[in-house]
Amino acid sequence: MSSLLRGGMGRINVNSTSPEHKLKEFGIELPEAPPPLGSYVPVVKTGNLLFVSGMLPLVEGRLLRTGRVGEHLTVDEAREDARRAVINALSVVRSHAGSLNAVARCVKITGYVASSPDFTDQPKVLNAASDLLHEIFGEAGKHARAAIGVSALPLDAPVEIEFIFEVG
Repeated sequence: MSSLLRGGMGRINVNSTSPEHKLKEFGIELPEAPPPLGSYVPVVKTGNLLFVSGMLPLVEGRLLRTGRVGEHLTVDEAREDARRAVINALSVVRSHAGSLNAVARCVKITGYVASSPDFTDQPKVLNAASDLLHEIFGEAGKHARAAIGVSALPLDAPVEIEFIFEVG
């Protein structure tokens, strides 16, 4: 996974249990926050909540792959895309909050999986995103979730995930 996750920002103080430390431990370097691809903002803060717009599995502005899961892509490929969407979301959160250490918890994710008509393993795809959030944030990474199959996503992406984080 770490081969996909290059790029990064400046140094951030971390302790051994902080999300920032976990990123370093896993060899994950967050890229610059991806710019919006349309007429919206990447994140909105209201109260203590950050609503992160749907994130695609972009690397340097390009999708890792395109197509529908169960037709053009395997579950494992889509799981890799789901992890990349998390990385992109975390880069947006860091750019807005200054550090992932400001995150009190991940509240909810909603994942959309471009699926062939007979594909029903959307939860398996989204488990990769959920597992990564748990690995980085510990118990605070456990969240409510919806995993939704759709016929198509923007740019022919296989996965798009939106997030709600609570910040302290």
